[in-house]
Amino acid sequence: MKVLLIGSGGREHALAWKLAQSPLMEAFYAAPGNPGIAEHAALVALDVDDHGAVIAFCKEKAIDFVVVGPEAPLVAGLADVLRAAGIAVFGPSAAAAQLEGSKGFTKDLCARFDIPTGAYQRFNNAPKAKAYVRAEGAPIVIKADGLAAGKGVTVAMTLDEALPAIDDCFEGAFGSAGAEVVVEAFLDGEEASFFCLCDGKHALPLATAQDHKRVGDGDTGPNTGGMGAYSPAPVMTPEMVERTMKEIIEPTMRGMAEMGTPFSGVFFAGLMITAKGPELIEYNVRFGDPECQVLMMRMKSDLLPLLYATATGTLDQVSAEWIDDPALTVVLASKGYPGGYDKNTPIAAMPAETAGAKVFHAGTAVKDGKLVATGGRVLNATATGKTVAEAQARAYALVDQVAWENGFCRRDIGWRAIAREKN
Repeated sequence: MKVLLIGSGGREHALAWKLAQSPLMEAFYAAPGNPGIAEHAALVALDVDDHGAVIAFCKEKAIDFVVVGPEAPLVAGLADVLRAAGIAVFGPSAAAAQLEGSKGFTKDLCARFDIPTGAYQRFNNAPKAKAYVRAEGAPIVIKADGLAAGKGVTVAMTLDEALPAIDDCFEGAFGSAGAEVVVEAFLDGEEASFFCLCDGKHALPLATAQDHKRVGDGDTGPNTGGMGAYSPAPVMTPEMVERTMKEIIEPTMRGMAEMGTPFSGVFFAGLMITAKGPELIEYNVRFGDPECQVLMMRMKSDLLPLLYATATGTLDQVSAEWIDDPALTVVLASKGYPGGYDKNTPIAAMPAETAGAKVFHAGTAVKDGKLVATGGRVLNATATGKTVAEAQARAYALVDQVAWENGFCRRDIGWRAIAREKN
């Protein structure tokens, strides 16, 4: 198979690393890719927003299959254009990608199809949103409706946090993503990430993970796109997985089909495991970042046929196998993230890949022959172990071999699971 991977982050490096291991792979390209992805695929300087250019490249290279990594091209309709050109693609249509592209769309879907989630209201102006928040009280959650790169969510423990968060959205802190605001009830429990492939009619559960959103140790400081993750999430017991499939994933799949927007791709359900059971916080329509890194480390199966079955409606004919060992990833970020940070800072040394231990590139480039950090989240030190504690020790051993003066990381990734292991 000739495959094109769209994207340039840590998630895409993990996908590229796993896809490149497939015996079915004949030719492998990535656009725009990154220096880590270049180890596995030929990088192509394509503007992925130029759908015509993507189609032309696919025709020129006789691409059989396109895997879209990030959410923005999906929301912009890249999968629709590829399908119309007769090219198999992993990723939902623009209409189905609204599950991530609009928080309000997802909440309305939950209300219509009886999917457990927090109570909510949608607002298009600040005074009404603030009046609702004052009436409801805190803690409460404020979300920009659209895509805000993981930044448009405020879990406000007080009204003094909630009210300015509403102003941020309507005053343009998140661009057009904040033109509408969703205010929802605070859910108390433990968060988990659940991944499930879906071809529109069939669903194949993958694995679970737990992300660490806040920038500082002990889950302190502002929310980020994710500072680390581990898989599996102990809170997702077999019973909880079964309930999630029955109460959340399957009604979503049926509901999307009923609305004329069948979903094909990966459901990434952000869950809160409350006293009542699993409740949906939000959907993403692509693999999580950094959760994808730990999923790919644990996946025993060949990834390529799984994604191709998803794209071609034959998901009922495949299955996914996993190693039992947990995996853990630590994000190395640029000092200052999630606020402002220096770009193009030099990364002088990187550890070599060993069995079950690898550093994925998330925000890097090569300039004048040298590796530099170009993003907020830059590297993902990822390792497996017999226990989460062992995976954590191996991941931090990788971190300590990275020579990058402008980098920082949390030092407690996996703390909840390790505390469980000790009990």
